[in-house]
Amino acid sequence: MEKRKNSFMGEIKTDVDLKNYSTFKVSCIAKYFCIPKDEEDLILLLKSLKKINKRYVLLGNGSNVLFASSVFDGVIISLEKLNTLEIQDDFVYAGAGLSLIGFSTSLSLKGYKNFEFLTGIPGSVGASVCMNVGAHQQEISSLLSKVKVLTHDFKIQYYKPEELSFSYRNSFFKQHKDFICLGAQFKLEKGNVEDIQKRIQEYKERRQRTQPLEFPSAGSVFQNPEGYTSGKLIEQLGFKKYKVGDAEVSEKHANFIINRGNATGHDIETLIQMIQKAVKKEYGMDLKLEIEIIK
Repeated sequence: MEKRKNSFMGEIKTDVDLKNYSTFKVSCIAKYFCIPKDEEDLILLLKSLKKINKRYVLLGNGSNVLFASSVFDGVIISLEKLNTLEIQDDFVYAGAGLSLIGFSTSLSLKGYKNFEFLTGIPGSVGASVCMNVGAHQQEISSLLSKVKVLTHDFKIQYYKPEELSFSYRNSFFKQHKDFICLGAQFKLEKGNVEDIQKRIQEYKERRQRTQPLEFPSAGSVFQNPEGYTSGKLIEQLGFKKYKVGDAEVSEKHANFIINRGNATGHDIETLIQMIQKAVKKEYGMDLKLEIEIIK
């Protein structure tokens, strides 16, 4: 990487409404919104923020977060410029800021199989690796060869999947927020394009039947407790179509909370807490969040 002066080369914006950076589409004003130009820029920014002890949050596609306050008095760092895509031999490297849908769809169209289940998940590659996203009994960690990581002391290292404690919607990154996924290398395997496209279409039709894709949401709100599905537990308690403000439990899938137009982050968080309390009272279970709440 070419050496340059110690000056931030990316974009810095102030008082940015995060409504357009989150799939929940709720309003929250970020005091500062930074878009690093590249990895060197990101490191420079993080070092500067650490020196002044300034709070920051890394943002991918905003598909798994809820901004629960009207103002975020810190720095939002978008990784959208970390969008490298390189195919070499039987591997592909994807930068953390790449759209997971775009990445997986592109590989599928090129005839690489096993990525079909990712083509409907609206996250970024980095965030998806960190939370080990999955669908149709498959998880992204199963495709990984190695992960590029920025450590807590600003060193870039590569980790094997077995070193990152992947489990259901969990990984090393969720317990170590000062380690950042910069990108990942995936294993490639050629398949039959027609078969691949058929599976993608089947998954798409299933999503359309079972998920409220016509409304803003963040996908599944809660993780599934072992042996149960959160949606079924919530449905059995009669929460379908239950509303707080413009936040509503989807009639189509009870593990989705949708924004019917003008829901606030507080509306959605209140509904989440009501569901958790009801499930705890009725079933003695603690529903763990699949999304991240940021205040």
